[in-house]
Amino acid sequence: MDATNSIMKLTKRIKEVGALGYMLLWLLGIPIPILLVIFLLRGCS
Repeated sequence: MDATNSIMKLTKRIKEVGALGYMLLWLLGIPIPILLVIFLLRGCS
C-alpha cells in the first residue's frame, strides 16, 4: 500500500507542476487560445 500511496502523490505533484507551467506561459504573454491548443494536442493528460 505504501508504494501505491507514493505513486498517487507523485502523480498529483506532476499535475501541479504542469499546471504551474501553463500559468507561467500565460504570464509570459502567450494567449489562452494558444495554451488550449497546446493542451489539446498533448492529449488532455
